[in-house]
Amino acid sequence: MQRVICQVEHITKEFPGVVALSDVSLDIYEGEIHAIVGENGAGKSTLMNILSGVYRPTGGRILFDGREVHPHAPADAARMGIAMIHQELSLSATLSVAENIFQGRLPKNKFGLIDTRRLLRESRELLDEVGLKDIDPQTIVRTINASQQQQVEIAKALSQDARFLILDEPTSALTPNETKVLFEIMFCLKRKGFTMLYISHKLDEVMAISDRVTVFRDGRRIDTLVTRDIGVNDMISLMVGREYSGGYQRSRYMAAEDYKAAKKILEVKGLSIKNKVRDASFCLYEGEVLGLAGLVGAGRTEILQAVFGADPRQSGTILIDGRELAMKSTREAIRHGLGLVPEGRKTQGLFLKFSVQQNMSIVRLNSTLRCLGLIRSKAEEREAEEYRQRLRVKTPSLSQRIVNLSGGNQQKAIIARWLMNKPRILFLDEPTQGIDIGAKNEIYDIIDTLAKSGVSVVMVSSEMQETIRLCDRIIVLYEGHVTGEVTHDEATEQRIISGMAGQTA
Repeated sequence: MQRVICQVEHITKEFPGVVALSDVSLDIYEGEIHAIVGENGAGKSTLMNILSGVYRPTGGRILFDGREVHPHAPADAARMGIAMIHQELSLSATLSVAENIFQGRLPKNKFGLIDTRRLLRESRELLDEVGLKDIDPQTIVRTINASQQQQVEIAKALSQDARFLILDEPTSALTPNETKVLFEIMFCLKRKGFTMLYISHKLDEVMAISDRVTVFRDGRRIDTLVTRDIGVNDMISLMVGREYSGGYQRSRYMAAEDYKAAKKILEVKGLSIKNKVRDASFCLYEGEVLGLAGLVGAGRTEILQAVFGADPRQSGTILIDGRELAMKSTREAIRHGLGLVPEGRKTQGLFLKFSVQQNMSIVRLNSTLRCLGLIRSKAEEREAEEYRQRLRVKTPSLSQRIVNLSGGNQQKAIIARWLMNKPRILFLDEPTQGIDIGAKNEIYDIIDTLAKSGVSVVMVSSEMQETIRLCDRIIVLYEGHVTGEVTHDEATEQRIISGMAGQTA
């Protein structure tokens, strides 16, 4: 019989107007990797924030190591041996790896000065433990990649004698190879007796890494199951509350004969971006969903941002409807019917202190101004409400601050922002990153509906199957240049991966 290291008993958490968790009970075994899955807003993150001391529960209790605990802050949880590694890493980019690991706890000598020798020695031991044997502790954090920063976060948790790690979407910014490295570290820590709670929307990863999985829905624990006894579709069915039979397929894809009659709406010729993209050319047709596939660093995001006027380009020509445009600013791009949903939802896409309505209508403000420059609030509210209903944005009201919405609903609000502006071309950069299967399918439906209505979509996604399922054509990139293109009928993982590795797709 495995020892229970953490017991959650009848935990409830209420926010104004919202019950985020309702009577949740859960046992977590020592030395297991326990996955927590559920749709956005199901209560996963709320429970993790309670365990790590960010929130205090409205009701219920937590037992850790057999005694009742009441962490009032993350520092309290850390002293108990509980550490949370957030999706958005909290490292200081300008400090060294060693300084980040012991930030706020730098070792001192008898004179009260920083003991540099001890700092580097202890950092070296921790870095070795998390698989960073080749990283110098004095390396500045901003110079290492996302995977290595994730490992530094784990080293930081271990430096505080954490035995219970909570990992929130740890692979969201990692490549497949980097994810594999992280999993090897987690398995190593498991063998040493560490306990890990693993939150992820990537259910194939949940199947690969976890011993047990707990499913949440609408703030309640639905079930806890041994991972090897279930499949991905079983998990999804429990998450959404109905039978789930398979992956998404659009109702219709553009065929070869469709392209003969289709209107070419966008052409990009010889696009070069310093140290990022070299001589990239492609075209986009009306009503087409075009995918840009490539590894992280292949130039996908850079192409979208350069064409949208957000980033400068060294050379290249951009034509819309056959007419060359300078496209030197986002304002010009918007004026010609372009929209961009960026990869960084919180850092690039949202005004977190603004309301849902303000976030949705911000691109359309000029159309809701009176002659004296005042906003016609009724017109703004009416239009925002129309798109809230069309995209099924779940929010208590349009005046709710957008930071309080789930990731999937935040993403739909950003998409609504651009749809309100009636775009002809919409760029979507990682549109489903960090959101659940239910919200993903809703966004897939939005993309399909846009294409049917004649809007052209260019999409970047790190999920191979998502790209194949959604796109009419796929442009494959390797180290900033195009290695080929494939149609939906021709697209296979093997063919696309070959192009991503530098071979002709």
